Amino acid sequence: MKNVDFKIGPTPIIGSKVDLRRDDAPLRLSPSGENGSTVFESDRPSKTPISDRQKIVLRRRIYRYIGKPVLDLLFLLAALPVTLPIILLCALALWIEGGQPFYRQARLGKDGRIFWIVKLRSMVRDADQLLGHYLENDPVLAEEWRTTQKLRHDPRVTRLGAVLRASSLDELPQLWNVLKGEMSIVGPRPMLPEQLVLYGDPEPYFALRPGLTGLWQVSARNEGEFADRARLDATYYADLSCRGDMALLLRTVGVVLRRTGY
Repeated sequence: MKNVDFKIGPTPIIGSKVDLRRDDAPLRLSPSGENGSTVFESDRPSKTPISDRQKIVLRRRIYRYIGKPVLDLLFLLAALPVTLPIILLCALALWIEGGQPFYRQARLGKDGRIFWIVKLRSMVRDADQLLGHYLENDPVLAEEWRTTQKLRHDPRVTRLGAVLRASSLDELPQLWNVLKGEMSIVGPRPMLPEQLVLYGDPEPYFALRPGLTGLWQVSARNEGEFADRARLDATYYADLSCRGDMALLLRTVGVVLRRTGY
């Protein structure tokens, strides 16, 4: 041990004891002390400032893990008293038309987990099997499906199903998936497992829960190509915020009222 002048900032502390054998402290020697004494100066700032970028990342992380689930819960509490009777009436109409009113299909969720989405049935029975038959025998339909993963004039859609799709009422049972924590009110459009090879980089998609509505749903809707989904999902993930989600919910109202779904 040796008596030295220890200085943090401009004020020296005379005669402080410092263990010179330690080399892990963020200090440096300076021979500028009074009477030839040795001065130690600290390189460590008193506080580490947080950059604006770090603040933005922190806010988004807090919203993603805390704010977004709270928003989902509040939306469910407000929406279920209104939407539940609508779902039941639509289910009754589908049952009268003939067949099971609800439809379950495997989708990719957060972290690549498979979950079963619930929708009001808008197609005939065995629709998935019939799709292969139509695509095999109609090159025009096959090309449309390849680029958009949808068919504007899908021959499998029933008369009542077309009404439900135009108004997006067939999507309302997905509130059950939101309640179970498999989906969010706002997020990427739920993707079929077999569509993953067409999607591109899935990291932004797998980082979030799929949404009942989202940037792709209100921007491209049914007009965009499937290749646009990865770009829009990445944009949504990068700009994630409560204000952004509220804006997308407001835009969703306008899209639904225009009845452009199919």
